[in-house]
Amino acid sequence: MQNAGVSSTHESMPLIPWKNLTWWILVLPATLVVALATQNLYLLLLSHVMSGCLWTGADIFLGFILGPVWKHLEPQQRRMVQMRLVPNTLLYMPVLGITTGTAGWFLAHRDGFATIHSALFPWVVAAGGVAIVLTVIGLGVMLPTNLKMLSEMAKPNPNHDLLRRWTFRTRRLAAVQGIFQVFIMLIMAYLTLAP
Repeated sequence: MQNAGVSSTHESMPLIPWKNLTWWILVLPATLVVALATQNLYLLLLSHVMSGCLWTGADIFLGFILGPVWKHLEPQQRRMVQMRLVPNTLLYMPVLGITTGTAGWFLAHRDGFATIHSALFPWVVAAGGVAIVLTVIGLGVMLPTNLKMLSEMAKPNPNHDLLRRWTFRTRRLAAVQGIFQVFIMLIMAYLTLAP
């Protein structure tokens, strides 16, 4: 009898549980828009640094802290974590990635680093390259995989082998994201100290 209740809950579960999305994260792109509209350097820096810190911290946490813990969880525990974690990252990660990269480009352009004549141009290109890799992995692979996971979890009888494969792929990609985030921090530190 209890299993029937669980199945009906899954059948009524929406693909994207909108109430679980991290709506507050939209404050950062809104800050970026205001910064660009008013030419406010403080708000531009704030949107870049805050979104970059949150994005980097989340990638490193998922890749290097949650990742090793994940393999020690029971399948049911993994599923429960997924059901909460995936919806919370659907909006959070893409918004942070896009806001960080966009604000960074405008800052580099404002400081004259984004011109080919700048001595720091290769560093800006390197930062852009890393940001592109992070965005492609995040939006091109991890986001669609997370949507497929949500769809599968919403089924009355989800395919646990498929969910396990997608989860471990996402976990490995989160570790790759974490490594690239370290690279971009090294580049940003250099650009901050450069004359």
